[in-house]
Amino acid sequence: MDTVHNPSDMTTSSRPPAPRSTYRHGDLRRALLASGVELARDGGPDAVVLREATRRAGVVPNAAYRHFASRDDLLDAVRAAALSRLASAIESELARLPRRRDLAQAARARLRAIGTAYVRFAFEEPGLFRTAFSASDRPDDPEPDPEMAGASGLNPFQLLSSTLDDMAAAGALPAKKRPGAEYLAWSSVHGFAKLVIDGPLRTMPARERERVLQALVAMVEDGLA
Repeated sequence: MDTVHNPSDMTTSSRPPAPRSTYRHGDLRRALLASGVELARDGGPDAVVLREATRRAGVVPNAAYRHFASRDDLLDAVRAAALSRLASAIESELARLPRRRDLAQAARARLRAIGTAYVRFAFEEPGLFRTAFSASDRPDDPEPDPEMAGASGLNPFQLLSSTLDDMAAAGALPAKKRPGAEYLAWSSVHGFAKLVIDGPLRTMPARERERVLQALVAMVEDGLA
């Protein structure tokens, strides 16, 4: 016997969630932030709009203002979440490194892993990467979101700085080269990441991109040694 389908069943999945005005404490902020992160993932910082985030969260617009007073407040929270996801990606790369008894070699391997994870994240999550480093009128960049941060709770810049400290302590980085070394290393990998996602290298084949990336992080390592 043929099954009779209710026409309404065929359209339910495509309808936006029905607006609601109440959430349990904390849930609404997390729902709005999750919506903002998805907007950033799809379209970068310009796509993070408070009204659209409320629509995706299924709440009336006025309900959002108890958690985010403006679009800038939401964007700052999304930027913090994006930074946290980048830090988490770096920590995952670090966790895959084999244990080394030689402290200098171990620190240098961590430096290469940080640069590698940084650029790979930019290519795999360009919307979040652009959002993490988007311009802001706020005087300071947001701290990573603690609920999305990696095990160390450090942001990407702090992970880099800590590794450079370890290199200096192990003798892999001369003391005279340590001041400001994080800016040199960061500028190198960030520039390549931008060329890969927004510049003339965006059509570079994956294998060639990886080859150049590994040559770049090796060059940064050698330049600091």
